[in-house]
Amino acid sequence: MSEQKPSAIVPKSILFPFILLSTCFAMWGLANNMTDPLVKAFLKIFPELSTAQTALIQNAFYGAYFVLAIPGAVIARKFGYKCGVLAGLGIYILGGLLFYPASLMLSFTPFLFAFFVLAGGLSILETNANPYIIAMGPEETATRRLNLAQSFNPVGSLIGLFLCKFAILTKLEVVNARIEEGMPADEVQAIQVEQLNIVMTPYFIAALVLIVLWVMIATNKKMPVIKEHDKKAHVGETISFLLSKPNYIFAVVAQFFYVGAQIAVWTYTFHYITGQLGVADSEAMNYHMIAIISFSLSRWVFTALMAYFKPSTLLAFAAGMGTLCSLGVIFGGDKMAFQGYIPFVGEAPFTLGVICLISTSVFMSLMFPTIFGLGSRGLGEATKLGASGLIMAILGGALLTLLQGKLIDIFGGSEEGMMGAAAAKSYVVPLVCFIVIAVYAIYSMKSTDEAQSESA
Repeated sequence: MSEQKPSAIVPKSILFPFILLSTCFAMWGLANNMTDPLVKAFLKIFPELSTAQTALIQNAFYGAYFVLAIPGAVIARKFGYKCGVLAGLGIYILGGLLFYPASLMLSFTPFLFAFFVLAGGLSILETNANPYIIAMGPEETATRRLNLAQSFNPVGSLIGLFLCKFAILTKLEVVNARIEEGMPADEVQAIQVEQLNIVMTPYFIAALVLIVLWVMIATNKKMPVIKEHDKKAHVGETISFLLSKPNYIFAVVAQFFYVGAQIAVWTYTFHYITGQLGVADSEAMNYHMIAIISFSLSRWVFTALMAYFKPSTLLAFAAGMGTLCSLGVIFGGDKMAFQGYIPFVGEAPFTLGVICLISTSVFMSLMFPTIFGLGSRGLGEATKLGASGLIMAILGGALLTLLQGKLIDIFGGSEEGMMGAAAAKSYVVPLVCFIVIAVYAIYSMKSTDEAQSESA
């Protein structure tokens, strides 16, 4: 248990800039969680696609994080974090606007491109915003400060889920109900146009709202300037320095598996819930919203607990619980069935597996910012380039989500009545991810203890 009295998490002089940056965290949470349910929704818009093919949405989305992270770090080195944040927001806006022409093309591929551009902006934004928050105050409170800023991320996630449920999924179900076998091609195409317009609208409107945030950050003169201590440092030298830090390398690996776990868990929640409980996509969204609310509240709780426990200790606990929850999802899909209650919705069916699936989000809540903070420890000026590695690790969201989609297909998810069982077996992917994170947490605990004993 930590006995050291911490410094102020956020200095009062930069409270408003901190709020502006935290709003960015909320806005990329909105995009992430509005996108996850669309993997299943696109199966109905383009019925010729398989589960693995629609998972290419996540490939495009999180693949962009990998491709654009280093350019984001280059912007930070040359022009500072503020310019990087503005560049990321600008590309995010462009991606949202591209959904309009994509909706006119009646094809899956243009949407993949729009998702890629939008997520490329998010990559640059996160590469700059995360270390910007870390650099805004004392190093000893950096992980807590980042967890505090990241606590606004699930607020955006909830908004994204509400938009997806009421502005996309519910409307799609009304339109999908009009589809009949043997319909004339022109009528089917008219319905597809309507479906794609429904998907496009929230992204387009979000882009317009982001323009206001971009202007507020650009014109705010109190945004702190993080000075470059060694402008002559060569990128190659910085990379060599980073590669000499085992804690950093392990953090990148852990982050890869964490993001893979998070995106896979949330993406295939809809496949699992609809398959196990036999409910519609919009009803499955109710369970997902419980998970995201739990995720949001738990992040605040874990941030508060960091005043008393080491971040690495909490990470080890959360990863261990995530492992147990994954086992519950795999083996408890149809066990202990009962009727529960969802606020504002009413009675709803639950099983042990569903409870474990929702609980997984509780323990995932602290992982990303904690791994990021622990991995950035002791990097100094190399944090700017180091942040890009930790953001590139978000590629795990693309590769591991695709792997889980492949497993669902292999286990017979496309067969009548088999989606629930296939989705349950596929959760072996998050199970392995949480085990890797637990190993990193234990390593970080030991390396922190050794560093403290050496400095004593």
